[in-house]
Amino acid sequence: MEGEEEQRVKRIRIREGVNDGRLRFGSSDSLFPGLIDDVALNCLAHTCRSDHSSLSCINKRFHKLIKTGYLYGLRKHLGITEHWVYLVCDPRGWEAFDPTRQKWMALPKIPCDECFNHADKESLAVGNELLVFGRELFDFAIWKYSSVSRIWAKCDGMNRPRCLFGSGSFGSLAVVAGGSDKNGKILQSAELYDSSTGKWEMLPNMHSPRRLCSGFFMDGKFYVIGGMSGPTASLTCGEEYDLETRKWRKIEGMYPNVNKAAQAPPLVAVVNNQLYAVEYLTNMVKRYDKEKNAWNVLGRLPVRADLSNGWGLAFKACGEQLLVVGGQRGPEGEGIVLNSWRPESGVNNGTLDWKVIGVKENVGVFVYNCAVVGC
Repeated sequence: MEGEEEQRVKRIRIREGVNDGRLRFGSSDSLFPGLIDDVALNCLAHTCRSDHSSLSCINKRFHKLIKTGYLYGLRKHLGITEHWVYLVCDPRGWEAFDPTRQKWMALPKIPCDECFNHADKESLAVGNELLVFGRELFDFAIWKYSSVSRIWAKCDGMNRPRCLFGSGSFGSLAVVAGGSDKNGKILQSAELYDSSTGKWEMLPNMHSPRRLCSGFFMDGKFYVIGGMSGPTASLTCGEEYDLETRKWRKIEGMYPNVNKAAQAPPLVAVVNNQLYAVEYLTNMVKRYDKEKNAWNVLGRLPVRADLSNGWGLAFKACGEQLLVVGGQRGPEGEGIVLNSWRPESGVNNGTLDWKVIGVKENVGVFVYNCAVVGC
């Protein structure tokens, strides 16, 4: 895989005429006069993503470096990652937040039909893409936003289109599991999405059908927990999928909190291969003990989740931080507040040191969708 990436980089360099360090004549041959392009590219790779749109306006060479995805490929090769928060909390559409620059940016409108625009949606970050799942007039549909090209495009549909599924991503791969089809049938099938090809592949069926569940990757394996197998039948078991053996393993009692039809799917996030979850009724954050298959209470959320059964609140991993995105009402009106906590900082007398990293004012207090894209 690494060899293919290096070959792709070399092809782009040749095509774009990137200076390889050999002596050239003329100041226009270099990205930065006086620097060989290897050094110049290393400098550009360390620039903030929010500056890329400005860089692409400098000249055609800079524009091509960003538009072709070469700069993002180089950042990946060098291990440079910035995590942006993508969310929608009012009818104006999706916005991106850069925690480093404290900068909000509006995304282009999704060129979808009105049915999709007003329907319930689900979102998933994979690779440098944001996938948005919803329903058009006659069937389910998926739109994807590219962090490289900064445009929306229609994504290939799943083999078994669905909603209310569990999902998680690992690098350029994502898995969706369970959910309901357009007729309301609860599914036990799962599918793999590869953002490098844009294609879906059917995986073996899970042990149990489930909807309103949550998914995540941990230690290189995909997990799905919670959910319901019927109108009143809640699931406390989890399932683990090994991508190498292509087999599911059932884990009894992995999520003992009983789901109800009116409740949101489990709010879970993984930081440094450690699983965390929110208990709606008590507004507490818990950590999963892999060895004991048990949950330990850590501390309280910075916002309340019990008021709406977990709906309208986002609980995500953002690099090495846990991120909580929720509404807040104050003297100056309503707004959305982004709070973060680093698990490595520990717990102090049952208190988690939440820090406000961003505020979006005058947008209501309900988070409809949220995803964190790292690239």
